[in-house]
Amino acid sequence: MINVLVVDDDAMVAELNRTYISQIPGFICCGSASTLKQAQEYISTPDQKIDLILLDVYMQQDNGLSLLPILRENNKTIDVIVISSASDFGTIQKSLHYGVVDYLIKPFQFSRFEEALTHWRDKRALIGGQKHYQQADLDRLLHGSYPSAPDPDHLPKGLTPQTLRTICQWIDSHQQDEFSTDELAVSVNISRVSCRKYLIWLDKIDILYTRIHYGVAGRPVYRYRLQSEHAGLLKQFC
Repeated sequence: MINVLVVDDDAMVAELNRTYISQIPGFICCGSASTLKQAQEYISTPDQKIDLILLDVYMQQDNGLSLLPILRENNKTIDVIVISSASDFGTIQKSLHYGVVDYLIKPFQFSRFEEALTHWRDKRALIGGQKHYQQADLDRLLHGSYPSAPDPDHLPKGLTPQTLRTICQWIDSHQQDEFSTDELAVSVNISRVSCRKYLIWLDKIDILYTRIHYGVAGRPVYRYRLQSEHAGLLKQFC
């Protein structure tokens, strides 16, 4: 799970953010802080793992942006998304200068909140998915041209979210394995013809890599494996 710390002195907004976080698969709110002092205590706690901070700017006792240089000075590898009513150029420029990964202006819709977290997750998966990068990989990382997963409620005709979830859960639990249509069909108890449709679609959206293997009789066998840099996208269907 991805641990998110909410830093906001408005109790209602903090609760709303916690609710939104709970609605996005793979994310969990690990705590909330109403002051920067409380936030620093969370961050400095050795056994408290924090991956992402949702940070307000205008707080009664503090300016939330003061937390950003503290994270840098302490070499904390924690990313920050600013969520604030501050829309002035100076605040946004300072936030970007310190490397915030996204900036949401209050009030905002859940769809924008979800987009911020899922896009950050996909970038994180791309960064951690390989040791060396091609130019195309860097372009996706730096310019945001990485693929985003389609809405599982609006799949191509003939595919259902339930079956897709079953297939993706199996693939997620066998991330290092190469497999055939027959092997997957037997494992999840779904017809070979049905499995093939889902695998073709997952290949089309770049989640799977397909290799054609020619057996002794010359009959081609399609072998699949997860593209590790897109493991985050796969999890959206799990």
